[in-house]
Amino acid sequence: MSLAVAASRLAVPARWYLGVLFVGAAWHKIASPESFAVDVATYDILPLGLVNLMAITLPWIEIVAGLMLLLGWRTRPASLLIAGMMLVFIVALAIALARGLDMSCGCFASQGAAEDPISYLTVLRDLAWLALSVLVLVGDRGLVGLDGLRRTRRVHA
Repeated sequence: MSLAVAASRLAVPARWYLGVLFVGAAWHKIASPESFAVDVATYDILPLGLVNLMAITLPWIEIVAGLMLLLGWRTRPASLLIAGMMLVFIVALAIALARGLDMSCGCFASQGAAEDPISYLTVLRDLAWLALSVLVLVGDRGLVGLDGLRRTRRVHA
């Protein structure tokens, strides 16, 4: 089996996994933006004036990108968006670790550093998710989902 065939077979389950992951990660942030704002501020990367804007907009971007992956609608742009977010998250984690910050990543339900501390394992986890998003970007052929339906209708029209 060629690498392209393997990638295309793994891309759809990876796309669904990432879709569920990002919708789930966004859910608590949308429900509790003030807690997520504290998580964002703890990284001490953004100017304080941008923390609330980030805490309000990022979860909606995550949920839209996740839903796009779940539905198979504009899969390549959605996977590219998720890959970009993962790169930013990895850089933010690396900066926080280099500074020796004792904190939670803020990725899912807000927890304290004692319950969910960031570590190099968190970076490795995010690198795996980045790899999955790249797999979806290059491997998904758009056969399963709304992109495939749209393509089929265009061919039969």
